[in-house]
Amino acid sequence: METNIDCNPQYCAALGLVRRLHEAGHQAYFAGGCVRDLLLGVTPKDFDVATSATPDKIVALFAKTFTVGAHFGVVLVCETMDEAEIATEVATFRHDGAYSDGRRPDAVRFSTDAREDVLRRDFTINGMLLDPTKYEATGDVVAATLDYVRGRENLAAKVVRAIGDPALRFREDKLRLLRAVRFAARLGFQIEEATAAAIHQQAAAITQVSIERIRDEVTRILTEGGARRGFELLDQLGLLERILPDVVRMHGVAQPPEFHPEGDVWTHTMLLLEQLPAGCSATLAWGALLHDIGKPATYQPPAPDNPGDRIRFNGHVEVGARIAEATLARLRFSCDDTAQIVALVRNHMRFGDVMRMKQSTLKRFLRLPCFKEHLALHRIDSLSSHGDLTNYNYALDQFEEEPAPDLRPSPLVTGRDLIAAGYRPSPQFKQMLLLAEDAQLDGAVTTREEALRLVEAHFSMTREL
Repeated sequence: METNIDCNPQYCAALGLVRRLHEAGHQAYFAGGCVRDLLLGVTPKDFDVATSATPDKIVALFAKTFTVGAHFGVVLVCETMDEAEIATEVATFRHDGAYSDGRRPDAVRFSTDAREDVLRRDFTINGMLLDPTKYEATGDVVAATLDYVRGRENLAAKVVRAIGDPALRFREDKLRLLRAVRFAARLGFQIEEATAAAIHQQAAAITQVSIERIRDEVTRILTEGGARRGFELLDQLGLLERILPDVVRMHGVAQPPEFHPEGDVWTHTMLLLEQLPAGCSATLAWGALLHDIGKPATYQPPAPDNPGDRIRFNGHVEVGARIAEATLARLRFSCDDTAQIVALVRNHMRFGDVMRMKQSTLKRFLRLPCFKEHLALHRIDSLSSHGDLTNYNYALDQFEEEPAPDLRPSPLVTGRDLIAAGYRPSPQFKQMLLLAEDAQLDGAVTTREEALRLVEAHFSMTREL
């Protein structure tokens, strides 16, 4: 197995911490996801350290620390490498007591037994430890790994399995219900039968988790490269109806086959999610998920007395935008992210008219914030239905060829110009300025004088005498 981590600053910082802890007489290992990723041949994004040293001893050993969770044995150690500060989470081996809130243990007991620490973790593939000093010496990640829970075996079998009793693991921390789905989706693994059964049995308990934690975990499912698989699992395991009931309602909502030969709204949406690449933006991912969220509520079957009629979803964009806004508010998205996701929902059908738009309308469309996300959504929307990219290619060409100043030129006429021309300030000023800007974008006027004459022709009655 080969990885490019020797020059990775996070790896080097964590390795240095382990060496220092070893020198002080403590056990110390890499723990959790970084070990899993190293065994998979993937360079981890970060490295966590587990140690027999108690928090006070960790603090005493290192110059800059933050006791972010000292009660639970977690200390953040900060070190500077190549003028950059790197923070590594260092946690004391522990045994957890009861989890009365379904999130954190009521009490913990620090331990010097690495095996005891592993047995309280979530899944076997995340429950392995690695001695990085041994790995450095041998280059053999398997030989340097401590595996008390058959994690390597499950990793090879591509299985997500809870450590110990699955029902107990999920009662301890309800967020693990979603984490199991996320790992299975991202890695392309199956969820082991008993683990999946426990998730299904406890699905209703997911509502005990804070809405922010649910939002963040679902966003990871959407953006880590396995969105379709993740949402199919959420649905099968009974979680989706608890957290996103409006998405579940897409099931069985038929669509006109001439536009959607792929099937119902659920199938169409899953095809969109399948095309979301790992690392895509959260706003694009949620836009893809919610773009047709208004269709179940606006479904209209063909009129029985009209043989040429078809299925329709009149007003589904407006209804969808309202449902999306309410959903995002419930999930406590930021105002900026909400605005962008709702804009994606509200504008996704406009591409159908893009080749017939006036220049002013087209330019206003192209200058929507983050227009590349609108393009990306339309592309996967088209590929997940009729497959025709004509409108996408036209919009892309126009967007790439149109210089930014031409999309948002300096106005030929301002409010001050209108006042100087003798108009009384009024709510009509907005309409006057919009008229002038439309003409400017269309190329119908090119000077201030021409724009003012156009305004005068339409709004002469509001001018002061």
